[in-house]
Amino acid sequence: MRQPSLAATSWSTDLLVVLTQKEIKVRYKSSWLGYAWSVANPLAFALVYFMAFGVFMRVQIPGYPYPLFLVVGLFPWQWVANSINMAPSTFVANATLIKRVRFPRAALVASSVLNDGLHFLVSLPVIVVLLLAYGFTPSWTWLAGVPLLILAQFMLIYGIALIVASLNLFFRDLERLTAIATSFLFFMTPIIYPFDNIPPRYQPLLRLNPLSSIIGAWQELFLAGTLDLGAVAIGYAWGAVFLVLGWLVYRALSPRFAELV
Repeated sequence: MRQPSLAATSWSTDLLVVLTQKEIKVRYKSSWLGYAWSVANPLAFALVYFMAFGVFMRVQIPGYPYPLFLVVGLFPWQWVANSINMAPSTFVANATLIKRVRFPRAALVASSVLNDGLHFLVSLPVIVVLLLAYGFTPSWTWLAGVPLLILAQFMLIYGIALIVASLNLFFRDLERLTAIATSFLFFMTPIIYPFDNIPPRYQPLLRLNPLSSIIGAWQELFLAGTLDLGAVAIGYAWGAVFLVLGWLVYRALSPRFAELV
């Protein structure tokens, strides 16, 4: 009984690797800059928000340069935004594959999220360079903190993306609503402002945002070199909730995927 299980696990892993490689090749097809695009977008947004909030509105982050604060929040957020905004088109873009081949369709969503996660991972050297430029040094805590937070964030994003990708086949307007929701979620997440700047009466509202804890944990890990275990635990709790919800929605709707794509 054990051998089929091992074979199935190996096959699923190979499938995920192949699909992720396909996602990477498609993204960089006919692209000269390649890796540079992984960091250019969040850096460009960091520059825009620095001019708007750091120069014009003079937002201050006690103990840290505002540009550095922006970058360490925007890089993990970019993973969130890319994966969720691409989720509605995941099954639609692979309609031919879904109709002709029998395989776990959830792997398409997983490979897309994993692809964006790899791009975030290879952007970490840019954060290291910026830390050193501002006189900070990476902490050994990163060795434990980075894998822990990557897994928690993957669980959360994958669960959300699976819900969005599945529902979009039934409600095609969801693609536009997702873009609006992602923009709203961005400003409800302490990325361009510190959490402590929020009036106390509104802080519980921001804590309901499942991304606040994870982004806050990334900021503390990169800037202070410490790991907020409470925030990590909350991140895993949200990740588990959305992972279960995503799988339930996918399992309920997937039998009709082939006729709807």
